[in-house]
Amino acid sequence: MTHPATITRDPIDLDALPKSTLLDDRRAAESLGVSRGTLAVWRSTGRYNLNYIKIGRLVKYKVGDLIEFRERRTQTHTGRGAA
Repeated sequence: MTHPATITRDPIDLDALPKSTLLDDRRAAESLGVSRGTLAVWRSTGRYNLNYIKIGRLVKYKVGDLIEFRERRTQTHTGRGAA
């Protein structure tokens, strides 16, 4: 039995897109390396301050907001400073 080919997408280069570009929740999740379900949990619980746009049932994210979120979550180290 043969399996249908898996469709793969190139990773999203957020920095190459205009900051006003809207991505659906699937592409936004891909760009952050999380699942759509994780984004849904974050939206419902307010766990992270990640802005989104709700249009009916559709959820959209601005590229600029995703970049800003990624930058806020970037850590340089986890150790404590020298005493």
